[in-house]
Amino acid sequence: MTVADILSKLSQQVISCRPEDTIETIATILSAKRIGAMPVRDLEGAMIGIVSERDIVDAFAERGSEVGALRVRDIMTEEVISCGPEDTIAHASQLLHKHRFRHLPVLENGRIVGVLSIRDLLESRLEQTELEVNVLKDSVIAARFG
Repeated sequence: MTVADILSKLSQQVISCRPEDTIETIATILSAKRIGAMPVRDLEGAMIGIVSERDIVDAFAERGSEVGALRVRDIMTEEVISCGPEDTIAHASQLLHKHRFRHLPVLENGRIVGVLSIRDLLESRLEQTELEVNVLKDSVIAARFG
């Protein structure tokens, strides 16, 4: 199974922000949309970073009330780890685990086509496991009565 398979089931709209957006604005969007991270795009639509709930919490812990004056560009992660739609779920999971992320942007030809969460990958893995269990049960039943 590939990342594209998961994205096709999610039918998600990629919600992004701009580097000049305020922290209050993105916190409001993250909360309202019930998402944990957003890609940051430049004027041409290219992804130049990612900002997450964790980035906001870290900024607040480091800068306190100064956070209100900050912009996305001040707290975003610029060196973004990503995957492609053709990558396997195993590869995407390894990236999340290795880098201790909860969100992984999916890029195709340099453009963002989705964001996978660790939850998306876990749900997909659970589906696969349930399918494998059912196949094994059917095999046992067939062997017993066949």
